[in-house]
Amino acid sequence: MATIRDVAALAGVSVATVSRFINRNGYVNKETERKVKQAIEVLNYQPSSIARGLAGKRMEVVALVLPDISNPFFPELARAVEDICLSRGYTLILCNSDNEREKELAYIKSLHRNSVAGFIFATDSLLQEDLQELRQSGTPIVVLDRSGNADNCSIIRADNRKGGTLAVQHLLDKGCRKIAHIYGPQSIVTARERLEGYEQVAQQYSWYSPSLLIPGNFRVESGIEAVQSLLERHPDVDGIFAGNDMMAIGALKGLIRRGIRVPEQIALCGFDGIGMTRMTEPELTTIAQPIAEMGKMAAEILIGKIESNGGENRFYELDVQLIERSST
Repeated sequence: MATIRDVAALAGVSVATVSRFINRNGYVNKETERKVKQAIEVLNYQPSSIARGLAGKRMEVVALVLPDISNPFFPELARAVEDICLSRGYTLILCNSDNEREKELAYIKSLHRNSVAGFIFATDSLLQEDLQELRQSGTPIVVLDRSGNADNCSIIRADNRKGGTLAVQHLLDKGCRKIAHIYGPQSIVTARERLEGYEQVAQQYSWYSPSLLIPGNFRVESGIEAVQSLLERHPDVDGIFAGNDMMAIGALKGLIRRGIRVPEQIALCGFDGIGMTRMTEPELTTIAQPIAEMGKMAAEILIGKIESNGGENRFYELDVQLIERSST
């Protein structure tokens, strides 16, 4: 791939001149513009959006607070936030809170003291008064994915209830006649909504029982443990909807260890759409959130609030998609 130095050499100008032309941040005479433009076309040079951001006069800092960086959903989300931030001239700081309120408050205090421009929260451990205090200080906030404690903030979330209903209906369409749900922590609004989606469909059938609901913590180990508990209660279950992909991966592991064939004996569906679902054998069917779109939207909205000193607060609920693979 051509570099900015290649363009400068072909045009017979300095790298700084090419940079001024690309970023429109200084004077370039008409003849030089023509040479640079011609060189870009000949070399098919594609300026990096990240480089344009880094070339700006000032890099503002925004913070993305995540609950668990070990869950692949969150690095995928963070990557999308980072791409937008860098292209707009902002530096992103990642904060892993481990779902601990005190740890989040320590991050907020430290970053606020150092004049962070704004926060994106993908956690659920802060209280309403914590967010209110930040808002009163004039610091822009966007809440992403999990939090339900966000009055008067912009909130971005996938349609989790619809995802739950899609998962159960898909398993029914595949011939399942007794479907269990491994649900996430009910303190997290997204986990509650996915459970509600499951119940909305499952409660219409005579096979439904509250004992088909097995708790998990969004981690692989809880999926493994849930399968053991589930099969002790319901050895005839033939479908499982896991409340996120990590628990689905754990459930798959637990089923394989017990010699149960997936999907021939038990079909399995997860939720999130992380890349790891393509790496299992069999590959996992999942309800995919628009992870990249959510991250990019959060960054754009936050930067809009920073640069306009406020802006409208809205709730954004993005659509989900069933991705059918070998596990069903």
